[in-house]
Amino acid sequence: MISTNLLKGKKVKLTSINEKDIKSITKWYSDIDFLRFFDTAPALPKTEVQLGQWIKSVQDSYNSVAFAIRPIEEEEIVGYIELDKISWIHGVATVGIGIGTSEHRGKGFAKEALKLLMELAFNELNLHRLQLNVFNYNERAIMLYESLGFKREGTYREFIHRDGRRWDMYLYGILRDEWILSKEEF
Repeated sequence: MISTNLLKGKKVKLTSINEKDIKSITKWYSDIDFLRFFDTAPALPKTEVQLGQWIKSVQDSYNSVAFAIRPIEEEEIVGYIELDKISWIHGVATVGIGIGTSEHRGKGFAKEALKLLMELAFNELNLHRLQLNVFNYNERAIMLYESLGFKREGTYREFIHRDGRRWDMYLYGILRDEWILSKEEF
């Protein structure tokens, strides 16, 4: 049976990122908490022009697929999710996800968006493996990834320096067969 709601769940839908979304994304890039969970780069604000160029480069890339995360009945962008560094030959991609503001975190948007992305990756794009990196201080994200069947595969010890100390970064991965099995649980 073919799914007619490939990018639509009960809480969120995945859509293209539009020009009007750049203002909201620029606000996220002024939020130190967002930046410290989303990226290894120093937590520095970015301009609308810089973010517009970044989004365009992702959208124009043959090896990336990026989406806005939007509440099901709204057009407001609340997050960003992507498959990056896609190796079409080997069927491997890296997942990136961020929920923009604290008011939208903890509502299940990230979990449903990630489930939709996994469905797309494994069933539509025919990928075999998804992987992601997460800082060991991002406990909520770790719980989310593990609840969806991702397995910790390695540790980049003392990878990032924040607040005067070193933090590990974990590598997580999930294979298509593991996803099929874990999908029955969620």
